Amino acid sequence: MTSAFLQIQRLRKTYDQVVAIDHVSLDVRKGEFMTFLGPSGSGKSTTLYIVAGFQEPSEGRVLLDGKPLLSVAPNKRNIGMVFQRYTLFPHLTVGENVAFPLRVRRRSDTEVKAKVEQMLGLVHLSECRDRMPAQLSGGQQQRVAIARALAYDPPVLLMDEPLSALDKKLREEIQLELRRIHQETGVTILYVTHDQEEALRLSDRIAVFNNGRIEQVGTGEALYANPASRFVASFIGNSNFLPVRVTANGEGRTHGVFPNGHAVAAGSFAGSVPAGGEGALMIRPEQMRIRALQGAHGDAGLPVTVRDVTYLGEAMHYAVATPWQQEISIRVPAADRHESGLSVGTQALVEWDARDVRLFAEA
Repeated sequence: MTSAFLQIQRLRKTYDQVVAIDHVSLDVRKGEFMTFLGPSGSGKSTTLYIVAGFQEPSEGRVLLDGKPLLSVAPNKRNIGMVFQRYTLFPHLTVGENVAFPLRVRRRSDTEVKAKVEQMLGLVHLSECRDRMPAQLSGGQQQRVAIARALAYDPPVLLMDEPLSALDKKLREEIQLELRRIHQETGVTILYVTHDQEEALRLSDRIAVFNNGRIEQVGTGEALYANPASRFVASFIGNSNFLPVRVTANGEGRTHGVFPNGHAVAAGSFAGSVPAGGEGALMIRPEQMRIRALQGAHGDAGLPVTVRDVTYLGEAMHYAVATPWQQEISIRVPAADRHESGLSVGTQALVEWDARDVRLFAEA
């Protein structure tokens, strides 16, 4: 296993009585695209700003390539930074903006010219070298900001919600550009976002923040398939959480009953839920199957009432109500829509495989 290049060790930051981050620790490998994902106020940006040198921690250490970083002045850390707003100098051309960090470092004119050409080529903006920032679109301006941040070959590039000001189509285009740039440069990236889809699309690994702590770190696939907490399960992907009273557990399986008395089993669980305890069964919308109710007796499955049916192109979305009037979501391939015969008001049955669901202790 590759050793850690950037080490964040038990960082804590408080503002009077408010704890912004609480003993955050994380190892980042060289060349890794690591995303900090979480809601507003979860501590992800605070952690990033401490690495950048914009804030001082109350406790903890940061090591870069084995050397302490926090004692180094922010302007000496040689770390690239891209913000939500493009922060380009409006009175300088695109080429001059990219050249600025090189000029500050007193690089030769020959080196500056070559590097500017290289960076603008990297972000596919060579033809914009002599334009002013105001003449560029928002997406182009952000690409210039990325080129400027990479111009002096920083060992780490920090990005704080860099695409949140862009519309969805443009954001997706720049995401593809970021993936390409990361692959071509191999720079280590710490990326902050609250957008789970963006995190899944870009990252090698994701650190999920909540209430100033990291709840889980892993690949997008691992976080989606095996969330360690109810929060992670709810924040990565869409989930249904059905209340269940546990009747027995053991041998890798938990048994329980829903509020209407319907028996249910879960193949895995997070946290100890003893017999008699209350839990929540997590089932992803795409892990559910739905079919019309054939008769009053003899049908296996959870009976529901269809409240809404939405065509989404490649999928059909069903909003259904359980016997205890909880609304849950089901997503099935659109190709199956003609076979289901389901419409608003239809009585139906919902089924799933126990191996696909997880049981969490009730929050």
